[in-house]
Amino acid sequence: MPQRSTAAIATAFALAFAAGSAHAADTSASFPNADHAASVPAQTAPPQTTMEKVKGWFGKTSGWQCATFARMFSGIQIFGDAGTWWSQALGKYARGFTPEAGSVLVFKPYGPMTRGHVAVVSQVLTDRIIQVTHANWSIIGGHRGQVEKDVTVVDVSKAGDWSQVKVFYNPTGDLGTTVYPTFGFVYKAAKAAFGAATGAGHDTSASAVAALDSGR
Repeated sequence: MPQRSTAAIATAFALAFAAGSAHAADTSASFPNADHAASVPAQTAPPQTTMEKVKGWFGKTSGWQCATFARMFSGIQIFGDAGTWWSQALGKYARGFTPEAGSVLVFKPYGPMTRGHVAVVSQVLTDRIIQVTHANWSIIGGHRGQVEKDVTVVDVSKAGDWSQVKVFYNPTGDLGTTVYPTFGFVYKAAKAAFGAATGAGHDTSASAVAALDSGR
């Protein structure tokens, strides 16, 4: 994926936020795999650097499900459908609404994406823009199950809590039109490690957990 300049990302954010309430479906999205998100027209393979990195870790670059890849890439040991990761993390991993590198953004089931989606945060660019590395989002080179590295994701929620996002599509070279609902972020650190700590958006108490669950 070509690197985008800070100005280009800022422009994309402004356009995405302005259209954040549209909730229009991508016309190219047919969702043939219900476990994941939009299918898009065939495109060129990921950059060689991405291919080499993934090959070095896992020995293959296709055939991935998003949950399997996210588990291996992040080290967060949650199994099952992507949309269940949020509830499964309760009491095991810290959760919250502030992105951190290495955390997993959990997408809610939405439309034909009946099993949700998970994506690992590669880096945080601003409080409203992150990049993720995830699998089985787009059709790449005519195949599903591909890994996409450093994909731009923009928070378009009114509250700035990452409850609604737009995701960059390689085929169009820009953000898609669909606004995806999310649960929030699951952090790699065990919940117990946070104890009475505050900040960083982690749910560190029973009352916080109840508030998070009742609010989503």
